[in-house]
Formats: sequence, C-alpha cells, structure tokens
Amino acid sequence: MSSALLSRPEPRLTRPTWLSPRVARTEVLAGIVVALALIPEAISFSILAGVDPRVGLFSSFVMAVVISFTGGRPAMITAATGAIALVVAPLALEYGVEYLLAAVVLGGVFQVLLGLSGFARLMRFIPRSVMVGFVNALAILIFTAQLPYLVDVSWLVYPMVAAGLAIIFLLPRFTTAIPAPLVSIVVLTGLTVAAALTVPNVGDQGELPDSLPFFGIPDLPFTWETLTIIAPYALGVAFVGLMESLMTAKLVDDLTDTPSNKTRESWGQGVANIASGLFGGMGGCAMIGQTMINVKSGARTRLSTFLSGVFLLVMVVVLGDIVALIPMAALVAVMIFVAIATFDWHSLRTIHTMPRSETIVMVSTVAVTLITHNLAIGVGTGVLVACVLFARRVAHLVEVTSVTDPDGDTRVYVVRGALFFASSNDLYTQFDYAGDPENVVIDLSEAHVWDASTVAALDAITHKYATRGKQVEVIGLNGHSASRYERHSGQLAGAH
Repeated sequence: MSSALLSRPEPRLTRPTWLSPRVARTEVLAGIVVALALIPEAISFSILAGVDPRVGLFSSFVMAVVISFTGGRPAMITAATGAIALVVAPLALEYGVEYLLAAVVLGGVFQVLLGLSGFARLMRFIPRSVMVGFVNALAILIFTAQLPYLVDVSWLVYPMVAAGLAIIFLLPRFTTAIPAPLVSIVVLTGLTVAAALTVPNVGDQGELPDSLPFFGIPDLPFTWETLTIIAPYALGVAFVGLMESLMTAKLVDDLTDTPSNKTRESWGQGVANIASGLFGGMGGCAMIGQTMINVKSGARTRLSTFLSGVFLLVMVVVLGDIVALIPMAALVAVMIFVAIATFDWHSLRTIHTMPRSETIVMVSTVAVTLITHNLAIGVGTGVLVACVLFARRVAHLVEVTSVTDPDGDTRVYVVRGALFFASSNDLYTQFDYAGDPENVVIDLSEAHVWDASTVAALDAITHKYATRGKQVEVIGLNGHSASRYERHSGQLAGAH
C-alpha cells in the first residue's frame, strides 16, 4: 500500500447542533424507539454469552453513551452484540465473568491501537466473499445458540416461539410504528402472566440491575498466565468488533449519502469497549439492526445514539421487575428472527452462478468459524484462502512469446503480465536455454516486477544462459520495476 494512500485524510464531518429545534424531536423519538429495541437483544446476548442480563444491559448503556462522543459515524448504534457474545462465551464459561471483563478491556486497547495504525483503510482488502461468509456464519451461530432453550422444556415453549415469530414477521405488513420484536415480547409476556404459564423466564437467568453501573477493575491476578488466557479472546473482540462496526458504518454512509471518519470510529469503538469492561459490561460493537431502526426513524446526529443508551438504563432500572417476567420463548423468537434476517439468502440463490473461487472462500469462512466458534479465525482463514486462490489465478496470466531476428544470432522474449512470487516460478521454465543463439533479449515492456522473487528468477535465468556462454539483456523495465530490479539484484548478488 502506498504511503500516499495511507496518509489520505479522513473526510471532515459537519456537526449539527444536538438540541436545535430542527433535529431535537426526531432524535429524541428515534432514541426511545432504539432503546425499546435494545432491551430484548441486550438480554438475549447476555444469555448467549453465558452471563447475567445486567452485564449485557450495562454494556449497551455504556457503549451507546461513550460512542456518541468518540465515534466517527453519527447516528450509528453501538451496544452488546451477538458477534461479540459468541467470541467471549467460551471464556466466560470456563473462567468466569471477571476474565470476560478483562478480555473486553484488552480488546478495546487493541482496537484503539488498530484504529490509530490505520486498520480501517485495510478493510477495503477484505473480499466480499469473506464478508458474506462472516455474515452467514454469524447467523448460524446465533441460531444454534438458541437450541439449548428448546430442549427439555415445557411443550408450551414451542407454540410460544412460533407465535412470537408470527408476530415479528407479520406485524410489519400492517405497521412499523413500533418494533415488531418489542410487540412480540409484550404480547407473550402478557399472555404468560395472565394465564400463569409455567415457562422459563428472564428472571430465571440472573438478577437484573437495580442501580447504575459502577467503575471497577476486573478482579483477577495480573500475571502472564492471565494474559495468555484472555489475549486470544481480546483479539477476537477487537477484529470482529471492528469488522462489523466498519461494515455497518459503510452501510449508513450509503443510506444517508454522508461520509464518516472510519479511523475515528475504529479507536472510538476501542474506547467504548474499555469503558464497557471497566463498568461491568460484556463489550460490543455497532448493531446493524438497531442502526437501521435509528436511521430509518430519521436520526442523523449523535443525540439519538446518546439518548438510546440513557433511555435503556432508565427503562431497565425502573421497570426491572417487569422485564424479569419476560418468557425466554419470546427472546428465542427474537434471536431466531435476528439469525434469519442476518443470513445472506441471496448468496445461496446465486451460488451456482458465482465463480468457484468465490464459493470456496465463502464456504471456508463459514466452515472454520463454525468449527472454531471464533469469527476472527474464520475471517482470517477466508482472507488467506482468497489470497491463495487469487495468486494461483494471477500466476497463469503471465505470457511469454519469442522471436528470432533475421540474422539468427539473437532471440527476443516478450514477457506480459504481473511478475511476483507465484508467476515468476513458472517464468524460469519458459526459455530454451540449450537451443537459443548466443544473444538473448528479455523484453519486460509489458510486464511489471512486484517482488524480490521475480528478480531472483531473472538472475537465475541470466546465470543459466551464462553457464552456456550466452549473453542476456533485460530491457523495457518501467521506472518502478527497474528500481526494484537494480536494488534486489544487487542484494542477491551480494548474498551469492
């Protein structure tokens, strides 16, 4: 990547006045709607991570408030998410919530460092097939995480889940004034209380908060062993959180036709995660669903993001006893809906028309993610597979043609294509060392030298001709290729 590209300044954003009459009403109403939509998912993601509901709720409150000041994409909602819950769930299960909090703090530190080092600009190199695999794997993991709540339970749970899904999918056909998941939860909770149904509820999963979150350092030994335990999960939090946040930011950019500062969003997410861990939260990232609710409600500034966190905490603390009565079947229905909505069904409908390499990359990303239950490892594998397939495909694009001059004492080889470690390995075999005349010209006017491997291959070709008493001249190098050839050729000669 060129230094000019890395040094390109981020777009500057206009800052609307939060409390101006023009935007205040819209931003406040959008914040309320988002807060209502955050409650069931924050609780569901807490359970998905294997922690008390208060951990997810505190995380959503803290992150929404902090990111409203530090983030680079106005109107985007950041809170506890299923992606982060899946990353930290194994850690919470094996070592406990204190290790989870420490991993979230360390993950935030990694995000700050990645943000300041220009990680956001590297996102452009992640292929679309990897993104699709990432989304599909996330959807599958969210769905499979609901299965334990559907096994060895009362038969009443199954019709309740079906009823919840029916409400969520059918209500938007009549009205979108109130989020359908919220209506589903209210209806099923009312039915459970009115009919005195005995089914698992949120109160069975852990105690809800009745006060504000408080600052605290995770209670665990600060040793090298602790670092080795939490570091892999922290890296997962950092990479998965940044990828989902930057993808969501790009989506909002397109919807609103406004730019955003991706570098600021990257380190801003890190600051929010650090604050979340220090205030007892499970960490998170940008939420696609809630962000879409916010933007489609007309929100365009940071005020809606800030108020969504504030309203969320007020509702939970004041209405905590009511929230505890929510049946788990209602939340399972919400999460199944989230999984269905997250999955890229278009990728299945078009899989037979997509290039084989694209399908291999997507399937590799999904498979590794499902095997490891780590979205970061899955994405890393997908990128690696994409790079290998791309290198393999480009390696066969190099063409070598030759012609002998009328006098018969010189042969000219014309090389076309990109010369790098994959393609230059085959270059060595394209010459007739024994049959060529005394003079050989290699014309690289239509080629480009990308790495030292190509220079080494050219030196090997020249050396092999020299052992047969033949002269080789390399011509046609462009400025960049000539500089690389001279520099590396001298180093390789020195090494010999």
